[in-house]
Amino acid sequence: MAGLRERYYQEYVPLLMKEFNYKNIMQVPKLEKIVVNMGLGEAIQNIKVLDSAVEELTAITGQKTVITKARKSIAAFKLREGMSIGCMVTLRKGRMYDFLDKLVNFSLPRVRDFRGVPSKSFDGRGNYSLGIKEQIIFPEINYDKIDKIKGLNVTVVTTAKTDEEGRYLLKLLGMPFRE
Repeated sequence: MAGLRERYYQEYVPLLMKEFNYKNIMQVPKLEKIVVNMGLGEAIQNIKVLDSAVEELTAITGQKTVITKARKSIAAFKLREGMSIGCMVTLRKGRMYDFLDKLVNFSLPRVRDFRGVPSKSFDGRGNYSLGIKEQIIFPEINYDKIDKIKGLNVTVVTTAKTDEEGRYLLKLLGMPFRE
C-alpha cells in the first residue's frame, strides 16, 4: 500500500483539479502543516503533569515537543506571564502525512461511540480543528503508565481558499466526517 502522500499526488490531485476546475496544479489545495496542542491548566500547581504530557505527545507524533508559556498574567487563574501551561508539536511533510494516516485509520475508530468527526469545525479559510478528549486512543500510549487522561487539539492547516475545498481535500485523505 502506497503512503498517503503518494496517494495524494497520484490520485487526489487530479480529482481535486476536476472537481474545482483548476487550470494549474499549483491551485490545488494541499496540506501545509498539522499542529497538535495539549493545553494543561493544572500544570500551574503540578509541574509533573507537564513532563508526562511532553513525553506522551512526543510518543504520539514522533517529534520533539515544544513547551508553551503563558503570554499574560491572569490573577483569577493564579497564572503569571512566562509560566509553562502546555505543549505542542508542528508536523510538516512526511511526518504530517504519517500522523494524519494514523489518526484517521487507527486512532479515531478507537474512540468510544464514534460516529465521525464534526464537519462544522472549519475556520472559513479551509483549515480544520479537532478536539480529542482522551490521549489513550493513540496506540503509542501505554494505558498502564498514564497518570491522568488528557485531551489534545489537532489543527490541520491547508492551502485551500474555502471550507468547501478544505472539506473535500480532507474527505479524500480519509477524514471520517459525520453526515
